[in-house]
Amino acid sequence: MPLFEYKCLTCGNTFEELVKKYDDEVFCPDCGSLCQKNYSGTVFTGTGQTVKKCSGNCKNCKGCG
Repeated sequence: MPLFEYKCLTCGNTFEELVKKYDDEVFCPDCGSLCQKNYSGTVFTGTGQTVKKCSGNCKNCKGCG
């Protein structure tokens, strides 16, 4: 099961959730509202190197660098 990061548009809570299917609806554990998936990923450059793109929304993030 993939792990996705979600943000609640009602209360602003961000959290990670394991989902069984890509299109499963996920609800906020704090307020119960439907949440939006945060999209972030890895950017591939032409040199074969990868650069991790940080969304800046991670609870456990210590910054990009």
